[in-house]
Amino acid sequence: MSFKTREEALARENSSVRAAAARVLRLEADGLGLLADGLDEAFDAAVELLSAIKGKLVVSGMGKSGHIGRKIAATLASTGTPAHYVHPGEASHGDLGMIGRDDGVLALSNSGETAELNDIVAYAKFRGIPLLAMVGKAPSTLASAADVALVLPAMAEACPMGLAPTTSTTMMLGLGDALAVAMMEQRGFSADQFQVLHPGGRLGREFIRVDDLMHKGGELPLCPADAVMSAAILTMTEKRFGCVGVVDGAGALIGIVTDGDLSRHMDDDLMHKVAGDVMTRAPKTIRAGALAAEALGFMNTNKITCLFVTENGGPGDTPVGILHVHDILRAGIA
Repeated sequence: MSFKTREEALARENSSVRAAAARVLRLEADGLGLLADGLDEAFDAAVELLSAIKGKLVVSGMGKSGHIGRKIAATLASTGTPAHYVHPGEASHGDLGMIGRDDGVLALSNSGETAELNDIVAYAKFRGIPLLAMVGKAPSTLASAADVALVLPAMAEACPMGLAPTTSTTMMLGLGDALAVAMMEQRGFSADQFQVLHPGGRLGREFIRVDDLMHKGGELPLCPADAVMSAAILTMTEKRFGCVGVVDGAGALIGIVTDGDLSRHMDDDLMHKVAGDVMTRAPKTIRAGALAAEALGFMNTNKITCLFVTENGGPGDTPVGILHVHDILRAGIA
């Protein structure tokens, strides 16, 4: 077969490559669909087993199953289920000591006959350590030894020779994610807890709250309503926020004096006035628990650069902090 041009040959080749890629993706998607449709009481038992573990979950697997196991351990650990990966070969040479009596073991093997897992399985059984298996075949040695076995549905590998782990590892990975999310919901894992475990990167920044960035205590620019303007301006200058919050006798925030307020009242009588005469009433405020991204959007909408933070988030409450737009931008939120 010949082609009129090199471009036609390349187009035919590219079409064939894309068809192969689409076949792989569809086959793996079908595997995930079968896995979802086949979830049964064994999955409930697996979540129950994991929930009962007082220590950590030790994940182990050989070859491609080991790579998937590392990712499953990382996902569990980052979503509130303490877990780490132990290589089965290293386990046989001393790393079994990483498994405590309060721990559990998750062993992954597509065949269920991985010889390298024998020592870690035997160790778990001898010490009564809960053993959860993720296998591609049952009956198998690993499935029989496990307290709970999660068996993958029978699916051909996407490899054209049916040999390279592709569909099976995709299903293992999906099942690991399903366990992690189920455990999150079981434990009521919150966004606050997620932030604690993800302090770096974009995920961490998205969960930074106003309370994490605001200035507190002696940094607050505050003055009483009857403070003379010379004293109010001195506070504005010292605190360097470009504003001063005005509080009543009970310490509640009732107003704010900004550079704009000074400009509007700039005349010969300014220094004879008190802060209550110059202030803007009912200033914009926010609550300490609000996300910093929410505060940034609020500032942009209202065209302001500073926000007082009050106990309940509204004016007329006691001020507990102040937030400048630069504080948010320095935290990498934009």
